[in-house]
Formats: sequence, structure tokens, C-alpha cells
Amino acid sequence: MDNIQYLSQFNLLRSLSIPDLIEMEQLTSITVIPKYTFIQTPATFAEGLYFIKKGKVRLYKVNVEGKQFTLDILSEGNVFGEMAGISLGTRDMYIETVEESHICLMDKTRFESFLIHHPQFMMNLIQVLSERLVSMSHLAQHLALGNLQDKILYVIDKLSSQCGVVRDKDYDLINLPITHQELAHLVGATREAVSAVLRELAEQEIIKTGFKSISIHREKRIERAANWSF
Repeated sequence: MDNIQYLSQFNLLRSLSIPDLIEMEQLTSITVIPKYTFIQTPATFAEGLYFIKKGKVRLYKVNVEGKQFTLDILSEGNVFGEMAGISLGTRDMYIETVEESHICLMDKTRFESFLIHHPQFMMNLIQVLSERLVSMSHLAQHLALGNLQDKILYVIDKLSSQCGVVRDKDYDLINLPITHQELAHLVGATREAVSAVLRELAEQEIIKTGFKSISIHREKRIERAANWSF
């Protein structure tokens, strides 16, 4: 598949015409990055705007004690980076693939001109920025105000929306292999505490767990979400 076919599948680029996509293709290079490979660390930050064609990447920070906190997991059609006065707040983050990913990088100088001559693309980019800010605000609220069980359910719900699910009778299997430790990074808790809560949720038949897998009961997921007061 050539670059134009890749780019036409980005949510952000769907408003562009074929001639515009051809022009965008000339600004873009695509790199296939293996699983668990750093795209960026705080020390290696370089200005650039990246699109995820395929795969998933994890954005996280590390505190002085070495504890990780995952701020987001981005999948196909998402964008990250900083370029031409546009910031997605990733300068000081670690950005790592969680599966093999196809990443497109925009050429900085020519991208500035492209923005000026494609106002609809700029509007789409503003929408992506707004949605990211709202998502981060909701996540911060839930992690600050919820108990650990609600925090974990909120993050599971968020992952199911971002990464997609495989329906299995009354449950939705999240389309992302995830360990208890990785879930702990997402909610800012210890692996032991997260494992204990996952056992409680499994006993309540709200979730089912397997090797690096989590499924959530569709109806009980809706019931719990309706009771969140924050």
C-alpha cells in the first residue's frame, strides 16, 4: 500500500481531496517501528508531528522514584508531537510502541505552508486537539476523585473505546494485550492493589481476565458508568 492509501485512512485527513492527499504524501515519510521501541524520550525529543497509521503507542512519564504513569494509549488515526506552534503536550513524555506500529512523520517546513492553504485540515486538527484535552481532563477527574475500583473500570472503559473490542456473548474483549502492571501504570497504583481489585470485579462478573486480556460485561459496564458522580 502506498503513502496516499495510508494517509486516506487517517481520521484527521478524511476531509482532504485526492489532490490534497497527493500533496500531503510528499510531506510524509512512513516508518515501521517494532513493538516496545521508543519513538521518543524526554532526552531525545525532536520537533515533529506524527500520525499513527497502524499500531498503538503509549505515552507516559516517570517520576524521580522511577514510577511510571501512563497518560494515554493512542491507536490508529491519532496524532502526537509538536510542530509549527502546534503542541499536543508530548514534549516531556516517553512515547513507546506497544505493538508494531506504522508511524508517519510530517516535514516541518512544508507542513506550515500546507496548513495555511488547507483551512479544513486545520479545523480538523483543532478538533483533535480539543478532544484530546477533554479526554485528559476526564481522566484526571476520575483518577483524582474515584476509588480504585472505579478508576480501573473507567480506564478499562476508555481502552475499549480507543482500541476497539471483540464481542463475546455478554462481554467485550478489549483489543489490546494488557498486563496487571500496565494497568497499574494507567491508574497510578501498585500491581498488587490492581490485581486485588481485578479479582473483586471478576467475582462480581463485571469483567473477565485472561493472559494479558480483559473483557468487560456490556450491561454492567453501562450500569457502573451511570453511577459515577464525577
